[in-house]
Parts: sequence; C-alpha cells; structure tokens
Amino acid sequence: MEIKVEMINREVIKPSCPTPHHLRCFDLSLLDQLLPEIYISVVIFYSHNPSDLPHFKAVDISHRLKTSLSETLCRFYPLAGRVKHNVSIECNDVGVDYLEARVNCHLSDILKQHPEQKMLYHFLPKVTEPLEPSLEPLVLVQASFFECGGLAIGVCLSHKVADFATTAMFINSWASAALAASGEAVLPPEFGAASRIPPRIQSTLPSPAMKLANETIVWRRYVFDAPKIDALKAKAASANVPQPTRVEAVSSLIWKCTITVLTQSMNMRERLTPPFPKNAFGNLSWFFGRETTENEIQLHRLVTELRQGKEAFIEDYATKFYGDEAFSVASQDTKHLSNLLPSEGITHHIFISSFCRYPLYEADFGWGKPTWNVVCLMDTRDGSGIEAWITLSEEDMALFEHEKDLLEYASFNPTVLD
Repeated sequence: MEIKVEMINREVIKPSCPTPHHLRCFDLSLLDQLLPEIYISVVIFYSHNPSDLPHFKAVDISHRLKTSLSETLCRFYPLAGRVKHNVSIECNDVGVDYLEARVNCHLSDILKQHPEQKMLYHFLPKVTEPLEPSLEPLVLVQASFFECGGLAIGVCLSHKVADFATTAMFINSWASAALAASGEAVLPPEFGAASRIPPRIQSTLPSPAMKLANETIVWRRYVFDAPKIDALKAKAASANVPQPTRVEAVSSLIWKCTITVLTQSMNMRERLTPPFPKNAFGNLSWFFGRETTENEIQLHRLVTELRQGKEAFIEDYATKFYGDEAFSVASQDTKHLSNLLPSEGITHHIFISSFCRYPLYEADFGWGKPTWNVVCLMDTRDGSGIEAWITLSEEDMALFEHEKDLLEYASFNPTVLD
C-alpha cells in the first residue's frame, strides 16, 4: 500500500524556563568542531494498546510530548540555541522544531512490510529550506499519528553537538519527563567536555576526509538474531580474542564481505584517563581505521584486527585527549584516515557506528516501550540480536548482498513482526 504522511502542524518548542545569563555562551569542544553539519536520526515506533491506555488520544499525546520536551530543553539548554562560528553555541532559547503528521494507515501495516529507507524518511522531520548554520535548529522532532492510535517519534539531533550517547541520553531524559516517573531519574547532562578538550580557531582545524562518493547510494537492512550471532561469535573466536562481542563479530563479518578499509566509531567517555562521566554531553566519540589484505580475510583475523585497533587506540590516546595535545591527536588521526581512503588497490571504505547497548528500547513516554527503533546498527527489540542498515554504492551493494557468509548469518530485511 502507498503510505501517505500528511503534515498537520509545525511549531517551535522553547525551554519552559529561560537559560540563565551566565550560561548563554556554551563552548564547543574540539571534537564537536570536527564533526560535520549533519543530523543523527532516530525513529521510534510505539504500538497502541487500548486495554492499557484507553484514554490516550492524539491531542493528549501531543500535549504531553510538547510539555515534556519544553521541560527537557531546560536541562539540555544548549540544544535550544544555535551554533555560532563553529566555536560555541549561543544559548538564546530560540527553540527546536516540532512537527505533527497524520498517517493514512495502521502501524501494523508498517510492521508487516519489509522496511525500505524511503518509507522511513516519511517519519523523520525535515528543515523547510536550507539555512545558514547559525540559523539551523539543533533538534527537530516529528510525531506521526497512525489511524490505530500508534505513534512514530522521529528525532534529529545535530552531530555538531551530539554523538549517539548524547542522542540516547536526550531521548531517554525526554521520555522520563513525559512519563513523570517517580523512580530513578535519568542523570542530567554534564557539560564539561570543552574544559578538557577546548575548541580551536576554525581555520586551523584538520578536515576529517569522510565524504560520500559521487555515486548512487543504496540501503539494505539485515537482521542478525541471537542464535546466529552466537554461532558467528564462535566462528570468530581465536586465541587472541576468545570471546568476541556481538558488535565485533557482526562488524567483522560486514567488513569481510566488503573487503575494504573499515573505520569504526568508539565512545571514549569511560576509556579516557581520567574518564568522562557516562552522562557527559557532546561528541565524545572518536574513530580508528583498519585495512584488510587478502591474507587477513578469515573472520577471526578481522576480529583480532578490530580488537587490537581498539586496544591500541585506547593505549595510545587515553591520556592524550586533553588540552592542546587533543588537537595534535586529532590532526594525526585525520591524516592517517585520509591516507586510508580509496586509492589504487583499495576501492571501498565502510564506516561503522553502533547504537547497541544504548537503552532506546527503554524510552517510555507513558504509553509503553517502543515496538521498533530505526538507526544504523541497533539492538533488536529483545536486546540479543542486531539490526544493521548497510549503505553502499549501487555497484558494491550488488556484490555485497550475494555474499554467502553474510546470508548464512543474517536475514535480509525481514518484517518487524518476524
């Protein structure tokens, strides 16, 4: 069936309390400065259970979402501001974009389909027109109401101020405010990143050379269920890495099937010395790159490469992402990654980011936990499997999707209900 999503409302949500004058200028960290001006996008689907919440109507849900979002922006006050000269955020409380839409079907109609990227785009908020960075909202939200009472919440957070950990923290804090939970509250954000990793004048910044090729890009969805992941981990185990993680096993399989340069992001909060708190706000993830060769094509060798790359990164840089030395580290790493980009004999480059273990399936706004979340590499609903969205050029995908090793362990785009 053709899915139609009709926009019925667009407004700006501002913090419910003004940002104090002494907090009006929020410094970006060096890592914030280095990130591109793109959005991290998440879509969270909620089924409607009339036996549990018979009184909830779209107007009630809308009011709760907007009120709790306004309250949450007081705690996450930089998100209601605008980036200024890629050095700071002017915390002027101009607010975030909030959209509402009506969907011409039931949520079950979506969950019974084999999801396609173009279908999911309907549930993500969009900027009405290209804007200067100083005018672009740092957060956009879209609440899409299904005929059955189901709901999709699409959230876009600017990568200029947030990594995956910050995105998950914001969504869960917002959900906690909407639920008005009397139990343990979500930790408030901690805003000390720039004091340890200070910003630089923009003209002196290195340029991370991670750009999409000028090719037709296609997306494919693969689901690795728990038994298949257990089998994959067993196959990937070795004396060097006797117990690979789920993400290591799945990432290495994807890497193996693309025979490429791999760049993987890593949350550094608790890996630096001294560690940042778990609730540190901003971009506190960095990346390391590894390159395959023909004699390293065995899965266990790739898992070892991945584990050693992560351990080497931590050993080399755990104490160096601090003050002016952070700039030297970032410059060195971006140069190294630039050297790994496609060249003669290396025709591919895959970037892997994982949302696994971030508690998005705990985001209960008051009408139950999510039925389905959509991001790049994400836990399945039961927390044991992994759902991966793979982005490659049309030519590369034609080869990738026929890889026997991939099809042995992953299901190609099953329905969500499956």
